[in-house]
Amino acid sequence: MPCYSIDGLVPVVDPSAHVHPAAVLIGDVWVGPGVYVGPCASLRGDFGRLVLEAGSNVQDNCTLHGFPGADTVVEQDGHIGHGAVLHGCIVRRGALIGMNAVVMDEAEIGEHSIVAASAFVRAGLKVPPRTLVAGVPGKVLRELSEQEIAWKHEGTLTYQDLVRRCHASLREVAPLVADDRARRRLTEADFAMGVKPLVATKR
Repeated sequence: MPCYSIDGLVPVVDPSAHVHPAAVLIGDVWVGPGVYVGPCASLRGDFGRLVLEAGSNVQDNCTLHGFPGADTVVEQDGHIGHGAVLHGCIVRRGALIGMNAVVMDEAEIGEHSIVAASAFVRAGLKVPPRTLVAGVPGKVLRELSEQEIAWKHEGTLTYQDLVRRCHASLREVAPLVADDRARRRLTEADFAMGVKPLVATKR
């Protein structure tokens, strides 16, 4: 993975984490045990510190950054969806930030909360635990159901399993040149946890 020091600050990555080779880590970045960091994620610890606690995931094309003296933190089992931007904020334990959402400086996302895809969480907003935030600007809409919290937890377990799969079998290869569409597909049966969108779970 491309890692860069700046002003003598070197990223720290726990050996049990998986940081994709196409992700970029700069400076004051801490990646904890069992963390997944996806392709093209940019973790720029060149101003404020970035901390990914155990079992969290930061998916492809995410950007994490912050101002000097401000930590950007994803607590244990935090789940950051594709393309999200976190800037100087705290995502508490077990919370989910949806795809392409933006969470601004000094915002705090409460434990086991969900920020919907493409939401904009303004600077300084304190989101209560176990609630749903959606919209531009983001507003707390309601409390989450036990089913929704369980769905989020299963998704995070799937990413924790993906760390193990990447350690075991992810390799750079040359692409095949012949049509191979008849080969086996990955299905739900290949995974210990159910992998499906929330809308399918609710049907």
